[in-house]
Amino acid sequence: MARRLGAMLGLAQRNKRARVTVAGLAAGAAIATISACTTGDVFALQPAVDVGSQTAAVPQPDAPQYAGMQRLVPSNPYMTQAAYPRMDEPMSPVEQMPASEIDCRNELKRMGVVYQDVQPIHEGQCGIDFPVKVSAIGSVAMTPAATLTCNMAATFAAWTKNELQPAARWRYFSGVKAIHQGSSYSCRNIAGEGVLSEHGKGNALDVMSIELNNGDDIDVRKPGLFAFRTRGFLNNVRADGCEYFTTVLGPGYNYDHRNHFHFDIKNRKSGYRACR
Repeated sequence: MARRLGAMLGLAQRNKRARVTVAGLAAGAAIATISACTTGDVFALQPAVDVGSQTAAVPQPDAPQYAGMQRLVPSNPYMTQAAYPRMDEPMSPVEQMPASEIDCRNELKRMGVVYQDVQPIHEGQCGIDFPVKVSAIGSVAMTPAATLTCNMAATFAAWTKNELQPAARWRYFSGVKAIHQGSSYSCRNIAGEGVLSEHGKGNALDVMSIELNNGDDIDVRKPGLFAFRTRGFLNNVRADGCEYFTTVLGPGYNYDHRNHFHFDIKNRKSGYRACR
């Protein structure tokens, strides 16, 4: 009897050890599974998902080209390869425009300027943060369209409406059909000086000729000796421009300006203006 009881106790102990061993193996498997699924540290804000090895450079045949978390939830376009939500794209330059630029564009609209906002221009020392491309000032076409700062566009538009058009009606009994410009924004230095031109800032415009509704096309080049009406008109253009621009240079100033009027709004000390 004693031997049978001892045998039963030994069997029970062996069964208990087996159950403990099985339980230990199950617990170890669970821990291993959790470890395999956790690749990051939540306290260090690291992604805790295995993003896999598929990339755009390793296409999988007959399968959508998703990567990382996108492979797990391809219907969610805001999930990226790093398993974080994708940030919204930066606001467009128009949305980030300072109040002064917005006010300037309201002024362009008030004067009937036809323009479009274009992408910022940055070329070394040259560029325009918030450029506009002007194609017309009211009924006066700008040929070709001129890329300028809004401030320069507004100044030129005011001069065109208040001075150029009235001068054309007075001298030629005709309105202005088009302004033919030779240079607006252009990344370059002033010839022979090594100083950045106002063209490189979008603050300058060169006018080559002025086309009237009656068919006359008035070339800015110095008129002939007996071209009294043309000379008077161009003198008006130069003199009236000095009331709006800080620089007006034209034929007679130097060889480089023999065939056009250069207008700009360069900011100078003491309000100095160059009109020649």
